[in-house]
Amino acid sequence: MAFVGVNGVGKSTNLSKVCYWLLQNNKRVLIAACDTFRSGAVEQLRVHVRNLRALSENQNVEIFERGYGKDSAGIARDAIAFGASHDFDVVLIDTAGRMQDNEPLMRALAKLVSVNSPDKILFVGEALVGNEAVDQLQKFNRAISDFSGQARPRQIDGIILTKFDTIDDRVGAALSMTYVTGQPIVFVGTGQTYTDLRKMNVDHVIRALLRP
Repeated sequence: MAFVGVNGVGKSTNLSKVCYWLLQNNKRVLIAACDTFRSGAVEQLRVHVRNLRALSENQNVEIFERGYGKDSAGIARDAIAFGASHDFDVVLIDTAGRMQDNEPLMRALAKLVSVNSPDKILFVGEALVGNEAVDQLQKFNRAISDFSGQARPRQIDGIILTKFDTIDDRVGAALSMTYVTGQPIVFVGTGQTYTDLRKMNVDHVIRALLRP
């Protein structure tokens, strides 16, 4: 499962929240540190893994890392192979944040996806930025497809929308993101702790849209 998105939206934090949810459902999780670009990214994941192990009774989470400046697609491939051979149930792939118009980095992301074909590609976006998140999502989807070199390219499979607790009734961007992709909002982030991850409350969205 690969987590993608622009810089600073909380991909690593929300990956860790998903990891905690999986641990609570008795899954063995391997986190692949494939952000080889941002200084401190690997160390941040190490801290998350240490915290998750302390909070989980079974401690079934480990990190797979190869340091910085390496090919992220290759690290993801090795992590998936390691996870399969060591009886992990899920591999969570952390990727570098990148702006949607940065072609070299978007090509690198498309390579990671095409080489490894993750079961799910989750786009992490901020609810606060409104329609900018819709533009980001569309351009990520287009880049993953256009730069894949495949006849049947992959697309984003789902969305994690962060800071959803801060937007009150402004839910239009969430609706637009599901409309333009045809894919669900899998989780919404509602805080900074590992338990602050919720399923989208559809009734809340409908009431917000219909409120005069």
